[in-house]
Amino acid sequence: MKIFRRRPKLPAALRPALEADERVVAWAAVDDTRVVVATTRGLWLPERDRLGWHEIHKAAWSGRELRITPAEVANQRDGYAVLVDAPVLTYLLLEPGELPDQVRSRVTRSVAYTAHHALPAGGVRVVGRRVSGRDGLSWAVRYDAGTPVEEAPIVQVTDELVAAARTVTAPPD
Repeated sequence: MKIFRRRPKLPAALRPALEADERVVAWAAVDDTRVVVATTRGLWLPERDRLGWHEIHKAAWSGRELRITPAEVANQRDGYAVLVDAPVLTYLLLEPGELPDQVRSRVTRSVAYTAHHALPAGGVRVVGRRVSGRDGLSWAVRYDAGTPVEEAPIVQVTDELVAAARTVTAPPD
């Protein structure tokens, strides 16, 4: 009986084009020719470029399937992005190994600040996320369904909420 089982190395033919300071932390096969690869910078998915950990809104593991919900920029405002959910990407993993745990922990660790606020109509979640390889936080908001996101009073309150969150999280001088 082996006490320590080494995971097979990612085959060179399936290895994505990593940046110089990026390294593989876990991977799992989808089939004989496609893999999902978690790195220090993000998640490489079949037929896609890498999704940074800060670009993943949700990640769910069913025990067989990994479901990734990427965040998509709906609007760029001064100092923050308005995000919506992109279509869910689902992968059946043959031998998941540590991949689901790495995805969960790295997506969670990318969130440095999150707060939900009621608005005059609807609500908004303000999120500050760490971006691998970059100083500071990336700021975004996600509105609740039915919130009139383009109405001037909603935009003004959102601007104020993001500014307040940035002040609270700013490093001391």
